[in-house]
Amino acid sequence: MGKTVSYAALLALSAGVMMAPTAVAEDSSFSANVALTSDYVWRGVTQNSGNPAIQGGFDFSQDLFYIGTWASIVDFGGANMELDVYGGFAGETESGVSWDVGAIGYFYPDTDDLDFVEFYGGLGYETEAGLAMGATAYFDVENESVYVEASAGYGFTDALSGDVSVGKYDFDGDGDYTAFSLGATYSFDAVDVDLRLWGNDIDETGVPAEDDLLEERLVLTVSKSFP
Repeated sequence: MGKTVSYAALLALSAGVMMAPTAVAEDSSFSANVALTSDYVWRGVTQNSGNPAIQGGFDFSQDLFYIGTWASIVDFGGANMELDVYGGFAGETESGVSWDVGAIGYFYPDTDDLDFVEFYGGLGYETEAGLAMGATAYFDVENESVYVEASAGYGFTDALSGDVSVGKYDFDGDGDYTAFSLGATYSFDAVDVDLRLWGNDIDETGVPAEDDLLEERLVLTVSKSFP
């Protein structure tokens, strides 16, 4: 069984942040990241019972191909750790449209029945005015669930940016809900400070969930890239 709503797990706008890569070879790069967040929220739902979490990961890319891993402390369904492994292909067309396709596996080493895999595909575009827009769809074939998210972001200065996202999670035969986030990020010396409001409408959908999952929550995340 994959994650249910009451056990929901992240990465559309995950607290894990892809960091600036270091050159390894002419067309390859390596990057690492570490973060401390006041709460790990994924698709509008807390993954750590509203408590702080330490997170981090590594990424490698070669031409259009990339692969990476990311981990976080969690607290749900008997799990204490989430380990994500992902890979795919990403690029940009001559017209400036970016694309990304791949797969991500969510693994919980201390449990037996929460692991699942999603396939994803996304498109993005940045206007001449600096407004970045994107949409991504995630498909969990085994559990027959789909998550579709649209996002937009804008850089007000070289250091300060803001973004908003709205996503719809559809569980085949088991209901659906909408999640949203609204946040701002300030970057300096390879350190990002992100303040973000997360929310969902689970209480209006009839999808079973624990009461504390229904609350909107403000999350502060400090992350650093390496090197």
